[in-house]
Amino acid sequence: MNQNIDKYSEGHVSPFERIRRTNESGMEFWSSREFAEVLEYSDYRNFEAVIEKAKLSCFNSGHRVEDHFVDVTEMIEIGKGGQRPVKTIYMSRYACYLAVQNADPKKSIVALGQTYFAVQTRRQELADQAQEIEEDRRLLLREEMKRHNIQLADAAKNAGVIEPVDYAIFQNHGYMGLYGGMEAKDIHQHKGLKKSQKILDHMGSTELAANLFRATQTEEKLRRDKVAGKEAASRTHHDVGKKVRQTIKELGGTMPEDLPSMESIKKLETKRRKKLK
Repeated sequence: MNQNIDKYSEGHVSPFERIRRTNESGMEFWSSREFAEVLEYSDYRNFEAVIEKAKLSCFNSGHRVEDHFVDVTEMIEIGKGGQRPVKTIYMSRYACYLAVQNADPKKSIVALGQTYFAVQTRRQELADQAQEIEEDRRLLLREEMKRHNIQLADAAKNAGVIEPVDYAIFQNHGYMGLYGGMEAKDIHQHKGLKKSQKILDHMGSTELAANLFRATQTEEKLRRDKVAGKEAASRTHHDVGKKVRQTIKELGGTMPEDLPSMESIKKLETKRRKKLK
């Protein structure tokens, strides 16, 4: 543990930010011993009482305490290069927020911490809300895509696309129009997806919306124009995809192949089911 942590900001960097750690998964956390040192608790045992109050606040707020306060053993240096184990707690940002709310308010560093973690916690809440909105959009659009792909397949069948191999060619033409000539296998490679992974399952809401528009407009045009023949159907799908791409370009949007791949929609569905339980 660093015994010379500067308690106040240097170069506009919060002292709480300087002791922030991240694990291998990129999750941030703070060591309770370093945290106590920054808050000027010379005796760690006094800070343990603060943590207990913070845990109670966490429990009363309906959060799982173990998700925010994790008991661990750390090795600290002692004289002559030796080390000894000490009990400490790894705290989430929310746990730190609760800790500073229960710390000694007479300390100026505590007031600084209350402001810092109040602001950062609010920022995280807003980020989580934005992520949840994006997840909701993805789930909705993916379900719509499934439904409209069934209708598109029916329209294509009526146009003469009967065999599975012909339908695969038909679908590829739609992708090629929307993705600037890229076939499904090219999109897989470009997005870093495995062959077993479905392209649509890894699209964000913007990309899904573009593909949904391609599918709905192709279906309508096939039926409205009474397109006949598998070659004509594939050509129609390509032309519609190309028109959608042109519209994105005219609006200054990002081309679909340049949009990032997202977490599998299957994992997102599983996460939502667990959350509901």
